[in-house]
Amino acid sequence: MAEHREFYYRRLHSLLGVVPIGIFMVQHLVINHFAVYGEESFNRAAGFMAGLPFVLLLEIFVIYLPILFHAILGVYIVFVARNNTRKYGFFRNWMFRLQRITGIITLVFIAWHVWETRVQIGLGNVDLDYSLMEGILTNPFMFWFYVAGVVSAVFHFANGLWSFLVSWGITQSPKSQKIATYAVIVVFFAISYIGVRTLIQFAYGV
Repeated sequence: MAEHREFYYRRLHSLLGVVPIGIFMVQHLVINHFAVYGEESFNRAAGFMAGLPFVLLLEIFVIYLPILFHAILGVYIVFVARNNTRKYGFFRNWMFRLQRITGIITLVFIAWHVWETRVQIGLGNVDLDYSLMEGILTNPFMFWFYVAGVVSAVFHFANGLWSFLVSWGITQSPKSQKIATYAVIVVFFAISYIGVRTLIQFAYGV
């Protein structure tokens, strides 16, 4: 019974990593990418998202609670997982280890990002607009911190998408898993470009 329960917990963990967390991350990066088209464009897009009906309830039940569950179970998996990269060194084993490492980095990054933006906004200390992110990212340390956080989050999502396809029985054959590997690599580079390009715009205005 314990093994079955853990199996279903891991499947739920994988599902939440893709839906809704992964979908939200992609949507969030795409909205932020409007900064590339100018300050007014970003402020309009950010204002539209902030003005959605029941936005607080959506954030709690579609974003924060799934992330909290995913993070808690993910940390548990990090500490109980058997990393065998030194013994075997297979590509997929390295992806397994990097998934855990980027999970921790992403958790730290999200916690800081939420504090620096959403919590500060809730306290009335800042406004969520172009100038806020510009002020944060013109600091070189924060720029590279955000680059590491965004790339880690995207990798965690892309590699987690591969695991999701396997654990839910969508890609069962070696051929389908190989195709999925190439697909998630494309996803990783495409979404990473969107995220990092936005950070460069905020930091350097180019």
